[in-house]
Amino acid sequence: MAENNEKYLLDVSNISISFGGLKAVDDFSIKIKKNELYGLIGPNGAGKTTVFNLLTGVYKADTGFIRLDGQDITGKKTTEINKTGIARTFQNIRLFNNLSVIDNVKVGLHEKHRYSLFEGITHLGKYGRVEKEITEKAYELIKVFELQDFADFKASQLPYGKQRKLEIARALATDPKLILLDEPAAGMNPQETQELMDTIRFVRDKFDMTVLLIEHDMKLVSGICDRLTVLNFGHMLAEGDTKEVLNDPKVIKAYLGD
Repeated sequence: MAENNEKYLLDVSNISISFGGLKAVDDFSIKIKKNELYGLIGPNGAGKTTVFNLLTGVYKADTGFIRLDGQDITGKKTTEINKTGIARTFQNIRLFNNLSVIDNVKVGLHEKHRYSLFEGITHLGKYGRVEKEITEKAYELIKVFELQDFADFKASQLPYGKQRKLEIARALATDPKLILLDEPAAGMNPQETQELMDTIRFVRDKFDMTVLLIEHDMKLVSGICDRLTVLNFGHMLAEGDTKEVLNDPKVIKAYLGD
């Protein structure tokens, strides 16, 4: 009997990509259920970020297909994929540093709430109503992440951990079905990492969100991920329940060597 793919929010089958004859990702497949917190791990250079770039349309796969909530998004542009329901954060935080905290979130909301160029220039028509609605929604989002007291601060003035929260809030402003977190704990101290773990769980539960994350911090991975896939030199090395995967001798060898 054929497997029912409807229960999977993300269904990736046999995608591959080569750069100059080198296979960066080879025959990669993953299936993620709705509301799941899934980890993609592996040593440096394993191909993890390349997978994220394939999922978000930065790269086009040479083979295979990608489906989000039953919709084929293979080969679509980044903007189209974002509108379909995938949002992303980056290992190196990419905020608009000279914009305020609330304006960073409003940038994400403008994709869903629009007015004409004429209305934007003249502040006539729908402009006032739409801007008021966007500001209110942006404030609601930053309040969820306890950033309301920093609403008028420039993003660059926030401590590192709060910048991470702001980046996640901005991603959520696009109303995604799936959020991709690329090494969210990079550069964090243990206290910030613990707060981040709490934030990711909160996002999953509060927004009924599905999360796929790349991470090197195994404490974070083991603490929050339901399931894992391990990449090594572009190949899938292991997949399954988090505890089983992390205890797999092949995975331990890939991280620690002989």
